[in-house]
Amino acid sequence: MSVDATTAVLEAVGAPEPASVEPLTGGTYNSVSRVTFGDGREWVVKIPPAHAAGLSHEQRLLVNEVTFYGAAAGAGAAIPQVVHSELDPGAPAGAYVVMTARPGRPWSAVAGDLTAGETRALRAELGSIVGRLHGVTGPGGFGYPAEPLGPLSPTWREAFTAMTDAVLADAGRYGARLPYPVGLIREVLAGASDVLDDVTRPALVHFDLWQGNVLVTGEPGARRIGGIIDGERMFWGDPVADLVSTSLFGDPETDLDFLGGYAAATGAPLDFTPSVRRRIDLCRSYLYLIMLTETVPRSVGPDAVEMTWNEVAPRLVTALKALM
Repeated sequence: MSVDATTAVLEAVGAPEPASVEPLTGGTYNSVSRVTFGDGREWVVKIPPAHAAGLSHEQRLLVNEVTFYGAAAGAGAAIPQVVHSELDPGAPAGAYVVMTARPGRPWSAVAGDLTAGETRALRAELGSIVGRLHGVTGPGGFGYPAEPLGPLSPTWREAFTAMTDAVLADAGRYGARLPYPVGLIREVLAGASDVLDDVTRPALVHFDLWQGNVLVTGEPGARRIGGIIDGERMFWGDPVADLVSTSLFGDPETDLDFLGGYAAATGAPLDFTPSVRRRIDLCRSYLYLIMLTETVPRSVGPDAVEMTWNEVAPRLVTALKALM
């Protein structure tokens, strides 16, 4: 993102002259900058691309992000606060969101420096935060607040079916490489969809809680979670969907520290019933389909495409076989 674009946003919100503007890297869709003012305040300015080829659900993502931070405000100090937002891309400065900056570095960047004890404590803290997020109920149904696939749905089965149908249509449209034909995948997902009716409350789901979106702050021996960021992929839905990214490529049932923190926040342990396990495999399938399909419109390059295929395709096969 150009400094000029950030400057236009700061002028639109009447902000004072910043001491510095630093573009942030690591994102895969929106452009992000950290703005520091002379009085020590720090903001993060996020601006969507003017024109971008993307997946069907990647429309008006800032609506989801603003919704997430507003709904998650009671989940603790790690959640950024929205300072200003403009969701209309036709506004003079375009669409944007300005939020308070949270301290720390991505967990993925510091993971190698953490002791086993620090990692366990952070897993428990993350579980507690996620448990509090899941206590928030959506106002009007299931699905993405931005409604890229239509209005919120009255049932989770209806919403999830629309979400998976959309990414499968995207895979066909972009010619994405999948381990099975689109028709077979759709059939497998539909055949397992009865368990989705067990979800009757639209919980707040971040759905992108891999370590890159969790900031860790503090000195060695006093580490803690400083921020939960990038809420643009959130939806109102099944809370177990978050276990797909909090234990990315791992087994959430063995993440005992996370589960302990989660239980402490919710007041009850998470019971991995057959329904929960099946719903996790459905949500895994959805995430893995996104990861394989999005490599095409993002033009990530042949090496990244091959790496994604090697990491994700076998896991998609495993999840789908579990549903067959």
